[in-house]
Amino acid sequence: MEKILVIGCAGQIGSELTLELRKMYGENNVVATDIKPAQKEITESGPFEILDVLDTHRLFGTVSRNKITQIYHLAAILSGNAEKKPIASWHINMESLLNVLELSRELNLKKIFWPSSIAVFGPTTPRVDTPQFTVMEPNTVYGISKLAGERWLEYYFQKYGVDGRSLRYPGLISHKTEAGGGTTDYAVDIFYEAIQNKMYECYLDEHAYLPMQFMDDAIKATIEVMEAPADDITVRSSYNVAGVSFSPKEIAAEIKKSIPDFKMSYAPDFRQAIAESWPKSIDDSVAQRDWGLKNTYDLKRLTQTMLEEVGKKFSAK
Repeated sequence: MEKILVIGCAGQIGSELTLELRKMYGENNVVATDIKPAQKEITESGPFEILDVLDTHRLFGTVSRNKITQIYHLAAILSGNAEKKPIASWHINMESLLNVLELSRELNLKKIFWPSSIAVFGPTTPRVDTPQFTVMEPNTVYGISKLAGERWLEYYFQKYGVDGRSLRYPGLISHKTEAGGGTTDYAVDIFYEAIQNKMYECYLDEHAYLPMQFMDDAIKATIEVMEAPADDITVRSSYNVAGVSFSPKEIAAEIKKSIPDFKMSYAPDFRQAIAESWPKSIDDSVAQRDWGLKNTYDLKRLTQTMLEEVGKKFSAK
């Protein structure tokens, strides 16, 4: 029987992925951990522990005590916050991954998942339909750490046989957990402000076109890549994932169809330069070929779902 450890269960991805994994593998077979307390939905539905992934002794003990066979390592400092504390963010992002890789090698775990990002690409990368294999010269702390992580992931597979799997997530949009310091977080914040205040000041330019993915599709893709037979995984760094690309102006126009008096203004800050270094759209045909990646949410469906679900949160208060 699989025993799964989720590191970073209180984050945007981890909070939803943990619950989905518990549905699949059984509540007691998915151990959720984070450096901070998690939502009641997680702590009351299965085992939860406070864990600092940089504490190698505690990490090793948690894995051994719970007889863990797979790890989903999701803890990281995201792009916007990483630029504020570059050295600390590099340390956290890189040391945590190396701790998990070393532990996986020593204990011969079956599989690990580690998320990469479109931040691995840089200003010299082709920005339209960015291919799986291309020029990668990131100029942000987050992007540099993710690119280094991809190389370590592939190295540990080739050198030690560690079965690590990864997705280059685009911006992720969720109504269940609020965003946590990423450059694409405007696409979550905008729904809360639209419903509550009918206005939003965006920190990106109106034409900042970026790839995004609704969280349901991201969770589905994460589980699919982990469930795929090892022989089908041809990319041992990280798979491109496209989602749907749009600009702040386009999502504002879609929101106005439901909230006609919604007003959008723009005050680009340091995150605009980050956005300009990232792709506008992604080619994820390799993931489609290898393990059947398929996205189901376009901009219209994404917007409708977010407005409905975020609206329910305010109605319940």
